[in-house]
Amino acid sequence: MLVVTARYKQLSYSPGQDVAPGYPPNPFTRYLCLAHSTRCSLVTDAEFDILDELYFVTSFADLSRKTGLAPAELERHLRSLLEQDLVRSFWPDPDTELAFEESSFGAIVRDCYFLASKEGLLQHNSR
Repeated sequence: MLVVTARYKQLSYSPGQDVAPGYPPNPFTRYLCLAHSTRCSLVTDAEFDILDELYFVTSFADLSRKTGLAPAELERHLRSLLEQDLVRSFWPDPDTELAFEESSFGAIVRDCYFLASKEGLLQHNSR
């Protein structure tokens, strides 16, 4: 059973039930909404764990070690979080923010640093 809080209203979803139009049903997906926003994001358990580690600027290597995710899997989840604007990337140092670009992301991701965005932190804490 999945519980969703949207606009101060709790809804329940059973495994197999369509959680959001356009997304496949997945009982292991957390459906997170900001109470003051109509924009909602689907965040997997692994992505939720990644957000949990990104309260401070963290390197890719440290993030992989702390989450226990393989580098390829972590890369995939970070790409998803960056596309949803839940995470910010920094390169070549922790003080220089880098705008997400699909074309160059794969080449430099393992040298980047990451930080949860304000929206990412709000969604992480609204659970």
